[in-house]
Amino acid sequence: MSNHDITPEEAAKMLPAGAALGWGLVKPPQRGPKREMSIDQIVKKAVEIADKDGLAAVSMNRIASELGFTAMSLYRYIPSKDDLLILMQDAACDIPLPPERPPHEWRASMREYVMGTIDIFRKHPWYADIPIFGIPVAPNNLRIVDWALRPLRDMPLNDYEKMSVVLLLSSYARSCGMLQRDIDRAIQAGSSEEAFSGLNYSAALRFLIKAEQYPDLYPIVMSGAYTGENDGENTVGSDVEFGLERILDGIEHYLNRSRTGRTDK
Repeated sequence: MSNHDITPEEAAKMLPAGAALGWGLVKPPQRGPKREMSIDQIVKKAVEIADKDGLAAVSMNRIASELGFTAMSLYRYIPSKDDLLILMQDAACDIPLPPERPPHEWRASMREYVMGTIDIFRKHPWYADIPIFGIPVAPNNLRIVDWALRPLRDMPLNDYEKMSVVLLLSSYARSCGMLQRDIDRAIQAGSSEEAFSGLNYSAALRFLIKAEQYPDLYPIVMSGAYTGENDGENTVGSDVEFGLERILDGIEHYLNRSRTGRTDK
């Protein structure tokens, strides 16, 4: 039996319940509240609550209360909180994708993927607070993976190499997205951008950092680069862009090596 010969019921049993619900493999309950309710309605409300008050504020009781139902009625649609989290995460990934670029613009395509992924973390600060349950298996999550694979389609890479490149890019995007999210949260809580750049601490650090104690950090602090004093003169872009460009340089080097058949590292 091939993988395409299984039934929807069999596929549903192989997936977490939340992912199966996302794929529409589970029939809605035949009995429930008289007023119409849907999985999409429940998930939309959960995302709304999380966007406003954080993931800790999301509970079946609160969702039910705001929708005008009982918590028990929600469990007819979504069997557990973990399944709800899978659906919320998948809903956050339901974003418009940019048009496909020609193959030679692969770097621009990868930039769009990374920056688009970072935007998910900033738009939905709770997104990274959801534990990683395993590989992406829900529909919108997999659509994001498919997006990341676009520019790799015609490259001289095997499937393992392609997925490794996607993992590299997604890991960088996740790390930067969480950092940007935390900065956004701190600024909303009353901190300042200068606190994160370090401008507020420039004079104090110049006084405290001594060459004999910090021989390699000392010249960086004295030049103003440590606290972002010279960002206006920076020609390489932001820290995120600089790191991403170096990753893309590495991918390009690996591709060139693959094309020429070289095995040196």
